[in-house]
Amino acid sequence: MKTVQMTLDESLVQEVDRVAQTLGTTRSAFTRDALREALVRLREKDLEERHREGYSRHPIREGEFDLWEGEQVWVD
Repeated sequence: MKTVQMTLDESLVQEVDRVAQTLGTTRSAFTRDALREALVRLREKDLEERHREGYSRHPIREGEFDLWEGEQVWVD
């Protein structure tokens, strides 16, 4: 682990401390988890954007997936 100094608004620190205490964790553990989750969301957002851009450049052609329609199982 590495110790990092950060500058945060006092109200944010108070809120983090309150939530961390409610969750039974520490400020540091809560912050680590929050940063990891933020990084995952950013990666997912980037992948979704790249996916959208790919389909914009190469849209699905009519009939491209017709072969698979017979493979679908629809359950009520």
